[in-house]
Amino acid sequence: MSQSALAERADISRRMIVGVESGEANVSLSSLDRLAAALDVSFSELVRPPDAIDGRRIASLAWRGNAPESTGTLLGTAPAAQEAELWVWSLGPGDRYPAEADAAYWHEMIYVIEGTLTMELEDGDRIVTAGDFLVFRSDSTYAFRNDGAAVLRFVRNVVY
Repeated sequence: MSQSALAERADISRRMIVGVESGEANVSLSSLDRLAAALDVSFSELVRPPDAIDGRRIASLAWRGNAPESTGTLLGTAPAAQEAELWVWSLGPGDRYPAEADAAYWHEMIYVIEGTLTMELEDGDRIVTAGDFLVFRSDSTYAFRNDGAAVLRFVRNVVY
């Protein structure tokens, strides 16, 4: 498939396709989702390292924020209605990750390891402190935010 055809099928720019191929683009997770769908593969298959031995163990950096310590790493997947994803995230002080809405019936489970997470949800902000968790439907826009002065670390489980 040509870059132009893939870009059209995924509804993203050809320039973004070039940037993804070269490793120079800071592509959104939703754009990666659209690329995976256009290629008829799962998100995890798209970001899985080519040398991965176990198909469920991925350990791929999929998002990098503005602060050097802000990352989202997909650790692995498990079967679900489609697939469940296990992530480890960190956000540097003042950093934020805005997420687009997922499909109906998708959920996320967040467990904060260190720091305080502010979740921007449709019905208002929720504060999740270290040792606490939050389960929410992710079928509307939301964001992860670190308003603190220290690094925030949390586990994210996406189920759909």
